[in-house]
Amino acid sequence: MKFFGLDKARMHVGVVGLGGLGHLAVKFGMKMSVISTSPSKKIVAIEQLKADSFVVSHDMEQMEGAVGTLDGIIATISPTQSLLPLLNLLKLNGLLNLLKLNGKLILLTPPDLHKPIEIPVMPLFSGRRTISASMAGGMKETQEMIDFAAKHNITANVEVISMDYVNKAMDRLAKGDVRYRFVIDVANTLNP
Repeated sequence: MKFFGLDKARMHVGVVGLGGLGHLAVKFGMKMSVISTSPSKKIVAIEQLKADSFVVSHDMEQMEGAVGTLDGIIATISPTQSLLPLLNLLKLNGLLNLLKLNGKLILLTPPDLHKPIEIPVMPLFSGRRTISASMAGGMKETQEMIDFAAKHNITANVEVISMDYVNKAMDRLAKGDVRYRFVIDVANTLNP
């Protein structure tokens, strides 16, 4: 968020994808909105992660109400999910139109390398919006993030598992049944 200028107190940032990376983005932000296809995630987003608002992406009334409200959107959805349905929602009310003038859509997970991303360009022209991508920061940025997290007591929500649970964990991961990261407790697995 810092690199893209979305770390200022007045900035309103949306997060698409409330998983392992998305839940941390909500915790790091100032004023955050979660954009999801799943209405069932609203309670977690608002009550547990302290997001300021929640928008169901296939609810046209909610999407229309959010048009032009975000300075930036951080897309953390899995590469197996398509961003296109969100970008195209009724064209006029799609994800890009949630951005204010000069808004930024930041992609944090690479798409399927065998399928090009189709992007509707008119919302980019009409609002001087930009799309960018980033997979990771450098050592300096990573250290700044760790220091910020330590100062503000920001931690990842994890489920600690033993080594003998790894195959089940992989099955759950494939089904999207993780809240929000698995951590393998190697020490206690080796020394019960």
